[in-house]
Amino acid sequence: MVAATVELRNVEGTQAALGWAGGHTIVVDRPLGKAGGLGLGFNGAQLLALAIGGCFCNDLRYTAEAAGVGLGRIAISVTVELEGEPLLATGATMTVSCETLDGSDPAAIIEAAKATCMVSNSLRAGVPVAIVSRSLETL
Repeated sequence: MVAATVELRNVEGTQAALGWAGGHTIVVDRPLGKAGGLGLGFNGAQLLALAIGGCFCNDLRYTAEAAGVGLGRIAISVTVELEGEPLLATGATMTVSCETLDGSDPAAIIEAAKATCMVSNSLRAGVPVAIVSRSLETL
């Protein structure tokens, strides 16, 4: 089994969180004025959309490389629909545009990437999420 772990800690003096994996960091916060948020970083819905689109960007590159096709520009837009109380993601729509360096139709690369995209396929499968509480002393 392969696993990925990220860590998050509060940012001193704010109510935002800093997340990291290896040498990469990201700030997570709520919009200005929402539950102490200062708008310093991405909220959960934005992070979910970025995960969906970012994973697909990577899978387009992996798929194209495996097919021996060079890709030029990639443009992806992801909209996450939210409803209810508590607020839940009820759907996501991703629009994908890309160009091949040889001018061929990228439709086959896009379709192949759909089959291998870990984030979107995991969400469609309904990946379970466990939440386990532990004391701060164990950190």
